[in-house]
Amino acid sequence: MKKLVFATNNKHKLEEVQAILGNTFEIVSLNEIGCFDEIPETADTLEGNALLKAKYVFDKYALDCFADDTGLEIEALGGAPGVYSARFAGEECDSAKNMQKVLKLMDGIKNREACFKTVIALILQEKTYYFEGKICGTIAEKPGGNAGFGYDPIFIPEGYDKSFAELTPEIKNKISHRALAVKKLSDFLI
Repeated sequence: MKKLVFATNNKHKLEEVQAILGNTFEIVSLNEIGCFDEIPETADTLEGNALLKAKYVFDKYALDCFADDTGLEIEALGGAPGVYSARFAGEECDSAKNMQKVLKLMDGIKNREACFKTVIALILQEKTYYFEGKICGTIAEKPGGNAGFGYDPIFIPEGYDKSFAELTPEIKNKISHRALAVKKLSDFLI
């Protein structure tokens, strides 16, 4: 089984990616390689942040790895929060506050079109590859569901009438932005 470092300690992301990849790869977290550093995400693009994280791990530990960055892009907000999605309501990266801020900004706005985008940067044998997944949908009027994480309770994917947080993990792990990017990563690695 191939072993790859996923440059994250986000338990939800680790579980999601492992569920998508199945038993094809052993995914190792930053904790498991002894990396407890706060890796800066200072780029102004999702691609840039994903690469910063992957490069940090590769340069420090000399291990093949991948990292992702995800952004929620809302049409009526000019693409915001975008690359700043995790810290939209402040540096503490509080999902509930981020959702509250989005809902407050969207109050009274009819155009609720939005897209979720994930970019994965893979460093494999000193070469860098990128994989992107994107799903469009709408922003709900209020949060719904308890599953998922981040903005999942307010994002309703196209073709569904429930938020990501109301869908089963099996459905979400087939259609989500992260699932689409991870599938491209998996197809590349196999």
